[in-house]
Amino acid sequence: MNLAADLRHTMAAAIGSDAWHAALEAVPRELFLGEAVYRYEERGWTPVRRDGMSAEDWLRLVYTDETWVTQLNGVLAEDATEPVMILNPTSSSTLPGLVVRMMEMAGIDEGDNVLEIGTGTGYSTALMCHRLGDKAVTSIEYDSVIATRARAAILQAGYEPTLVEGDGLLGYEANAPYDRLIATCSVRTIPPVWLDQVREGGTITAPMRGWTDGVACAHLRVAGDGSASGRFVNDDVYFMIARPHTPPRRGDMTMGIGEVSASRIDPALLKDETALFVAQLAAPNAQHGWAEDIFTLLDVSNGAQTDVRPDPDGGWTVYQHGPVRLWDEVEEAILTWQGAGSPHQSGFGLTVTGDRQYVWLGEPDGPSWDLPT
Repeated sequence: MNLAADLRHTMAAAIGSDAWHAALEAVPRELFLGEAVYRYEERGWTPVRRDGMSAEDWLRLVYTDETWVTQLNGVLAEDATEPVMILNPTSSSTLPGLVVRMMEMAGIDEGDNVLEIGTGTGYSTALMCHRLGDKAVTSIEYDSVIATRARAAILQAGYEPTLVEGDGLLGYEANAPYDRLIATCSVRTIPPVWLDQVREGGTITAPMRGWTDGVACAHLRVAGDGSASGRFVNDDVYFMIARPHTPPRRGDMTMGIGEVSASRIDPALLKDETALFVAQLAAPNAQHGWAEDIFTLLDVSNGAQTDVRPDPDGGWTVYQHGPVRLWDEVEEAILTWQGAGSPHQSGFGLTVTGDRQYVWLGEPDGPSWDLPT
């Protein structure tokens, strides 16, 4: 057994998925990472090149169960000449263990016709091809450079699925209906066209991420009336946000203006991932930030803003300015969540109809918040 095959065998055993074991052992991940990846270090995102290390060390990097970033704001790792700061990842090879967890959560099985939103490097596409067959897999990639590289790697690995360069939020009607739709990018809302392209009883599995960076992963089943509903999963799974759903640039705000009140909750709660998700439900068009111990929210759709700061005499002082009292909405949502026992995101669910998408707490008839349209 050669080193790459041996490392694949070890990785597959560590991931421990019986259903995907054969695919993990068969698909050569090294084909999908190109000539370099980014590693985050103290100096910033540093390109690590295949030709800068031994073949053995490169393969050991490839088969570590880690996510390797391949593109930052459109710059491929192989094109970077020095460490870069600040830039956000725009494409990566997700750690294989998470890829498999996502496919297991989606319930993908032999006989399924699958639409993948976000081809990325093509590694997950190849895994599905190995298990389901080429004709059962359709994958869409938004970025033309990434799509071209993925196509070459997938073909080199010996697979020929339907590969589409375009906006995954529009789906791909030609190969519909699909049994499973799985997104390997995060979305702000569920595109209605996805429901049209998934058969009755089929499922949509999509990580969701809003403009406040609250995250949850939805697993929805499509009903005969064209709606879909389901709960968020237990796993904390999220990916880079789909580019058409990225938030606009946050503008400047002037703190300490507007109506003054006292907060009923400690804003530090919003450092908790689930609490931030709940706050986002109440203020879906807002972006948040911290200025030392001052929490800020700015609604990029209407200019409403709030900042919450410790009061020298105890508690927290709230300043709210603009057409919407953002903190009042957030506060009510947090208190509702706390009243239900502060459950994880999996204590919530999502229902999507032709004219509405809403997240509910506990059960579909429980407290709910509309997602932006």
